[in-house]
Amino acid sequence: MKICQACKKELVQGRTIGRRDVCPHCRADLTCCLNCSFYDRAASKQCREPMAGLVKDKARSNFCDYFVFAEIRGAAGAAVDADGARKALDELFRK
Repeated sequence: MKICQACKKELVQGRTIGRRDVCPHCRADLTCCLNCSFYDRAASKQCREPMAGLVKDKARSNFCDYFVFAEIRGAAGAAVDADGARKALDELFRK
């Protein structure tokens, strides 16, 4: 599921997103660092792609060749992952 980073609303599935596309709900740029799967605030240049250039405004559209729209899984998938993680930790730190 693709979610706009600005308004947090779901975008239409199955549609290719181009550099000039904007969110139909809030008109924010979609091809921006904040919507990219490589975006990481803790990484160098806030990007996990080592070959990517520096982008100063992370919320604006840019010409990055490495852009991949971040896919967000639904709440049900996250709950299952949380339960599995808790079980793994309990087994690891069992007394």
